[in-house]
Amino acid sequence: AYDRYVAICKPLHYGTLLGRRACVHMAAAAWGSAFLCAVLHTANIFSLPICKGNALEQFFCEIPHILKLSCSDSDYLREAGLVVVSACLVFGCFVFIVVSYVQILRAVLRIPSEQGRHKAFSTCLPHLAVVSLYVSTGIFAYLKPPSISSPVLNLVVSFLYSVVPPSVNPLIYSMRNKELKDSLKRLITECF
Repeated sequence: AYDRYVAICKPLHYGTLLGRRACVHMAAAAWGSAFLCAVLHTANIFSLPICKGNALEQFFCEIPHILKLSCSDSDYLREAGLVVVSACLVFGCFVFIVVSYVQILRAVLRIPSEQGRHKAFSTCLPHLAVVSLYVSTGIFAYLKPPSISSPVLNLVVSFLYSVVPPSVNPLIYSMRNKELKDSLKRLITECF
């Protein structure tokens, strides 16, 4: 989101604001915070006493489902606290993305030519599509009411937010490539 913000709102400063050093810092912050959250959750989950069996109806071990198997309230509360800290971190990233896109939208709407607006939107829409899919399914997975929860729905939703966005990400970004678009159109017309 910051890359697109700088490219659209401050194009003359792109090289300065998003140089090698800035990219390394952003990547290190993203990887470092993800690694820290993963280590904290993993260490805490491994310390939980499990007393309600060890079978999960998921294709990977998600924290809420593992917590349901725990029999210790104090460990459960410690993990819940870590989940809240992680949620605050994710919410901060989400706010950053929203603010960036609001600024982008304001800048794009000031572009006088239709072609310029179209080019700016086509730069942002693939990223926005992937982020929206990931965030909406993730929010639904973790904040849906227990009354509509079922093992099949949990499996489908967790598949949607964990497998689909990384899978469609390369496809969405490569659709900006004209040769790929033409090849895909030829393939579709030949099949139908």
